[in-house]
Amino acid sequence: MASIAFLECTKCGDQLDAKTPRTVCPKDGGVLYARYDLGKLKSSFRRESLAGRAPTMWRYAEVLPGSEPVSLGEGLTPMLPSRTTPNVFIKDEGLNPTASFKARGMSAAVTMAKAYGLKKLAAPSAGNAASALAAYAAAAGIEAYIFMPKDVPIANRVECQSYGAHVTLVDGLISDCARMVGERKEKEGWFDVSTLKEPYRVEGKKTMGYEVAEQLGWKLPRGIIYPTGGGVGLLGMWKSFEEMEALGWIGPERPKMICVQSDGCAPIVKAWDEGKTVSEPWPNAATSAAGLRVPKAYGDYLILDILKKSGGTAVTATDPEILHAVGQWARTEGVFAAPEGAAALVAYQKLRASKFFSSDDEVVLFNTGSGLKYLEVIDAHNADRSRPTASS
Repeated sequence: MASIAFLECTKCGDQLDAKTPRTVCPKDGGVLYARYDLGKLKSSFRRESLAGRAPTMWRYAEVLPGSEPVSLGEGLTPMLPSRTTPNVFIKDEGLNPTASFKARGMSAAVTMAKAYGLKKLAAPSAGNAASALAAYAAAAGIEAYIFMPKDVPIANRVECQSYGAHVTLVDGLISDCARMVGERKEKEGWFDVSTLKEPYRVEGKKTMGYEVAEQLGWKLPRGIIYPTGGGVGLLGMWKSFEEMEALGWIGPERPKMICVQSDGCAPIVKAWDEGKTVSEPWPNAATSAAGLRVPKAYGDYLILDILKKSGGTAVTATDPEILHAVGQWARTEGVFAAPEGAAALVAYQKLRASKFFSSDDEVVLFNTGSGLKYLEVIDAHNADRSRPTASS
């Protein structure tokens, strides 16, 4: 593995060393990105270097942090050609350990936490990040302190408790959970691994971008549709494209990056539509897609900048549309998607209808997790659909 050259603030550009644990830029609170000496790596780390490597995200070890990965086999998830729509691919992240894309970020974050000798990690979560933190912390022998809204899917709560994490259920949203972590972390001796409050979860998530390129023969698609709560995966993929270009693996072309959110919590879409560079907290956030219930993403300024640079856009989906799409993908593709992932299908259908994409455009839709995490929500939706109406 390559050593990290430095950590760079995405706001002011200041460079910090990575010798000790870091959270955000001490000057302006900007998100920190890990930077590597890609010029030096270019001569030895080539696309051909990947041949025969393990089918996990750690096949890209030269551009990942740490020397001894805490791994449960995350990454290199299937890129499934759609059985119904030509030029559409489903990247099925529900087949990761803990059944979501969150496994990637927590594998990298916990790897670095172990390398730094940290003993207690804490994070707020809408569900799947909590499961991933609990699992990887257990694998690393580190204590995990997790704060989740009390109405998270039961699978997430049971998972976390089974892994031995300390779980606090909060009467509120993920923003309320984050506030509680912030208030207690210094006194309790916790290191905060909240979304974008440390530099390494984005490093794990960026491997989705490396995989998109590798699995499509090193030719990036016309578009990528990404369900966006905190948006770490979108940021990570964009970072990976820059790194791959610097390594000589791809050219300057980029996909149109598409953010999809629930209409019950759509701060990025609202900011995009209003031409703003940052979002405002979404009041009374509510959606059955728990991972999209993020009233304000910490990295919103980066998300909106990427949408602009890529020629992308931001789209909303209603809960009925999302849950219908869960069933549609299951019946036609054999993919039992999480509601968040199914939102990508809704977005694609809307963007085809508006002619943003044509039938000739290659588009990757990210299913970010497994529907098995959301059985209560999906079962309730199916029961409502099958219930006889008054007229029948």
